[in-house]
Amino acid sequence: MSIITEESVWAALATVEDPEIHRPITELNMVNTVSISEGTVEVEILLTTAGCPLKNHIHSAVEAALLALDGVENVLVVMGSMSDEQKKALREKLNGGVEEKEIPFSKPGCLTRVIAVTSGKGGVGKSSMTANLATALAKQGLKVGVVDADIYGFSIPRMMGVTHEPTVLDGMIIPPVAHGVKVISIGMFVPDGQAVVWRGPMLHRAIQQFLADVFWGDLDVLLLDLPPGTGDVAISIPQLLPTAEILVITTPQLAAAEVAERAGSISGQTRQRVIGVVENMSYLPQPDGTQLHLFGEGGGETVATRLTQQLGYEVPLLAQVPLDVNLREGGDEGSPVALRESDASEVINALAKHLSKHSRGLAGRQLGVSPK
Repeated sequence: MSIITEESVWAALATVEDPEIHRPITELNMVNTVSISEGTVEVEILLTTAGCPLKNHIHSAVEAALLALDGVENVLVVMGSMSDEQKKALREKLNGGVEEKEIPFSKPGCLTRVIAVTSGKGGVGKSSMTANLATALAKQGLKVGVVDADIYGFSIPRMMGVTHEPTVLDGMIIPPVAHGVKVISIGMFVPDGQAVVWRGPMLHRAIQQFLADVFWGDLDVLLLDLPPGTGDVAISIPQLLPTAEILVITTPQLAAAEVAERAGSISGQTRQRVIGVVENMSYLPQPDGTQLHLFGEGGGETVATRLTQQLGYEVPLLAQVPLDVNLREGGDEGSPVALRESDASEVINALAKHLSKHSRGLAGRQLGVSPK
């Protein structure tokens, strides 16, 4: 029988990651004690909170990692919870020792691409596009986060399939992860059926907390699902995230296109860049290969053309997403259509591939050079 060493046990535990923080549990000081007795290994795992919704997941992962070791016949996993001092130490470790809360995406050296998804009016599929685009980007191996900035009309938790509240670690919020995407929304803190009745300053503060108080880690892309129109949140975003880009969502019909144009034109005043337009509900694919344009044609192209003229640079029509029952069903079930094969999925995944290839400019970056 192979001899079980404490070193081999710790090495096995180092392969187990916290499913939300995505770091080894050994690095997060979650392994409190290890004891070995013949073929039995007993470990105590400290959770950030006793009611951790992913407790069973961590338990199973630890058990599987240890049973894979030669000589281990039985594993006993004891689940405990961190003390206030341990939580504080972990928060400081995750925060790089920085006590003051700050928005990491507003720092000059930040390389995370921030995209604010907006529309002129509700009902054009802005949240659907945000959820599916985030999922499609994560499928490509990118580290992606989503902020549901639509405080009054939040819908991202349902569309992403998030069913539990975030973990709070000494004032730091650990966002739930769904389909490889980190997600935060006011909907995770509000009881079912209860409305959010806040004025402008409270909306600004909520978005600020989502950006500063949440442990996002190292993201490649951060998507913000903005409320429709050009209200308080649309004004707060450029103040909090000066480098955020804008992606405009519209439908083909003229009424939606006109108001979508206004949502994009605000960038001229906030000095943000519109990266493109996505036309949702563009057409209904027919069995014979033709397209039925239920909501008319040309709305997305019109918005792109007019914004190009107003802003002085090219604003392309990036995608035309067809009507697809799978998209609606995926949103209701918390399983984005980008994860399966369908007409809409093909277009959305192609859009994600296009956006993932686009690199940020050098403006605001720290180049790592100094004059002699």
